[in-house]
Amino acid sequence: MALPETIVEVKITSQSWSKGEIKGEVNAGSYQWHFKWHFPAGKLSITPTLGRSLIKEPLCRFLESHDYQLEAGGDYQFCLRAKL
Repeated sequence: MALPETIVEVKITSQSWSKGEIKGEVNAGSYQWHFKWHFPAGKLSITPTLGRSLIKEPLCRFLESHDYQLEAGGDYQFCLRAKL
């Protein structure tokens, strides 16, 4: 039996190394969020609040593991082991 999964699409809309932040959009299933990640402090904010608890931890892990590879205008994906 296959495990449930959802492909999460991440689009980086802006990044500033001097401010220490990356902003972007996330799409997973029927959900869409906007995020701002202040990476020196490891602080991630996500809007809207609907479904935020589903994506916050996996998105944070993705951002932490790929931070220096992410570029403004870039589109990225990761697999979430849940059905959204």
